[in-house]
Amino acid sequence: MAPAGSFSFSKDRRLTKSSEYEHVQDGFTQRGKLLMLNVVAVENFGPCRVGFVTSRRIGGAVIRNRVRRRLREIVRQHQHELREDFWIVLVARRDAADANYRALEHEWLRLAKRASILL
Repeated sequence: MAPAGSFSFSKDRRLTKSSEYEHVQDGFTQRGKLLMLNVVAVENFGPCRVGFVTSRRIGGAVIRNRVRRRLREIVRQHQHELREDFWIVLVARRDAADANYRALEHEWLRLAKRASILL
């Protein structure tokens, strides 16, 4: 496990099981033009965990992977600003395929602030 001040974003910080994604559906949702943010509070779980969803409606595998890599990097850069004991699922919408990194980052920060998950 990486030290607390580290900027790595290891697999244990991500949601990986379908049951975890289903659990987040019980939380609340913030919608934007590029992203949809689903959040659920999980008691005594420690650092927040994040999952990423890019459906085939966005485009081919190359485009979906590019969007997912950008979202993962954005969350990695801002992970120390996130409150603990939350599970988050970021769902990319169709317009995310054409958006640049800065637009995705701006949308992420706006939705995270609205969801009150930033410190």
